[in-house]
Order: sequence, then C-alpha cells, then structure tokens
Amino acid sequence: MNTFGNIFRLTSFGESHGEAVGGVIDGCPTGIFLDIDFIQSELNRRKPGQSELTTSRKESDEVEFLSGIFEGRTTGTPIGFIVRNNNQHSSDYDNMKDVFRPSHADYTYQAKYGIRDHRGGGRTSARETISRVVAGAIAKLVLKEIGIKISAYTSQVGTIRLEKPYSELDFNLIESTPVRCPDLETAEKMIELIKEVKSQGDTIGGVISCVCQGVPVGLGEPVFGKLHAALGSAMLSINAVKGFEYGMGFDGVQYKGSEINDIFYRTPEGKIATKTNYSGGIQGGISNGEDIYFRVAFKAIPTLLKEQLTVNNLGEETILKAKGRHDSCVLPRAVPIVEAMAAMTILDFYLLNIPL
Repeated sequence: MNTFGNIFRLTSFGESHGEAVGGVIDGCPTGIFLDIDFIQSELNRRKPGQSELTTSRKESDEVEFLSGIFEGRTTGTPIGFIVRNNNQHSSDYDNMKDVFRPSHADYTYQAKYGIRDHRGGGRTSARETISRVVAGAIAKLVLKEIGIKISAYTSQVGTIRLEKPYSELDFNLIESTPVRCPDLETAEKMIELIKEVKSQGDTIGGVISCVCQGVPVGLGEPVFGKLHAALGSAMLSINAVKGFEYGMGFDGVQYKGSEINDIFYRTPEGKIATKTNYSGGIQGGISNGEDIYFRVAFKAIPTLLKEQLTVNNLGEETILKAKGRHDSCVLPRAVPIVEAMAAMTILDFYLLNIPL
C-alpha cells in the first residue's frame, strides 16, 4: 500500500539508496499557485545535515516537478515529482547485508517478501518521507487559501517535557532552535540531552505536538470515517511512531465527566463554540470548529553506534555495530513530516466534505 488519501492522494516511490525518491499527487484542486520556494523550504526542514543534532548525510533534496503544472499553477492533472539521491554511502551497510538489525524492519521484510534492500533500509528508510513533505507542502498551500493553518513542534525529548499549553506558545519561535521547540529554555535542555546521548553512540525518542487551526465544522464521517481515526492512521504510518493521542488523550481518564465536558455557548458573533476544548476539536469523529490538537510519540531510533546482539539470516547469533550517518533523535526532522501528514489528511477530508 503505497497510496495515501481518498480524493487528495499521494503515491510515493523510491528507496534510500536508489536513484531518487518521489511521488504522484492526484486530486489536487486546479489553479493553485505552486510556490516552489515554500515547497523547497519545507524539504529543507526535513533534510539531513541541517544541524549538529541530525545525521551528517548531505543531500540537497531539491524537488523536480515533472507534470501537473502550467505557468506556475496546478492543472488538476497528476503532479509528478522526484528528489534525487546524491550522497549515498552504500558500503556503510555491507556488514548488515545478512544481519537483522534489532527493532528494524529487516526481518519482517525478508520474511514477507523474500528479498530486501539492506542499503539504508531501502523502502523502510525515513527518506521515503520526502514525498510526504512535498505533497504536504502542496496541501498546505491549498489549506492556506481556505484559512487553515497547521503547526507542529517538539514538545518532549526523553524525560524533558514542555509543560505549557499550546495556547501560551509563540509558534513563530518553532524554527528558532534546531530542536524545533518554541519554548527556548526547554529547547536548550532538549538540545543538551540529544548531544549527550549522541556522544554515547545512543539514541533518544520523544513527542511532537501538532495544532490545526481554522478547521471548519463538519469534517469527518460517522462510524468508520472518523477524522481523528484518519489522523491517527496518518501519524502511525510515519517511521518510528509508536503512539497517537488527540485532545486530552490518556490524561483524560483521571477526570470525571463533569470536569472535562466541553460546554457549548453562543459567541457575540452568533457562532456556536465551546468554552473549553478537552475534546481536541473533534466530537463524534467530526470536527466541531475548535482547534484540533494531538500528540505523536516517536521511539528512539534503533540504529545505535554501539554493539548489539542479533542474528543473521541463518539464525546464527552475531554482534552488529552499525556504521554510517544516523540521527540520534528523529524529532527535529520529523516536525515537518507530522505537519505534512496532517495537512494531507485535513485537505482530503475537506474535499470529501464539499457538496457535489
């Protein structure tokens, strides 16, 4: 399953050490001005080598559009694009050719398909997410025209957690630090932790929070087409994601209904709204017009620059020590990926909701 979405659809292709990664976007509305600089800036937020916190692999990650655009605007036909791989060090993976890396997809891919590309994980590599960021950037351009804004940020690394609610944060500060946390004091603590873990040849996980503002009432379908289920599915499709919660999430179980019910009222402008937003902007699987907010948990990257016990394809025990260039914490580069998947999901459901 390499296609995401119902109306706004992305089909991605490519491997980490192949010629290129790319995709085909179908269902994009016509007449959208394709701001190439903005799309490239989104890719730059995801690309490797952007700071001392990320992998040192150097890739320009420049997108090339092949179809679906005329005089700078979308035509409604499929948008094809590629991003070429220019800095592969495939030999770094020679010692992993016949070995199953702990907590990777090596074994499951080999068992299911009988063949796998061991170079950087092949199709399982997070480099596949390039196509999501390109499509997500285009989705953002469409959403901007209808007043919807999506912002994600790092809210936790290891045990260091940003305790402030998103309403007290300045999203303009997200890009102010390499860890992409809008609270500068907390960001410094996160950065120091990542550096410490990196110096030990180890890795660390964390949480990315995301807020969708300006979403209209009515996105989502009853029973099996719920908006929060689609968002959860989108987030859980991202490499290294292990959990998703929206609104109060798991924290809500400790409260009584009388404490967390979102009370409706009529605003001075005559709009129906809620006094609180414990529901996270979604009720009954349908957006209620309030901010949609959720949290995505990322595990520590399983590629360690230290020895680990594992087995080879014959089941024989062996010691593996990874080589190459790897992230010690995926959070900084995953922020634009979370935004991209949220943007595609919201746009897809918006297009589903347009009366025919």
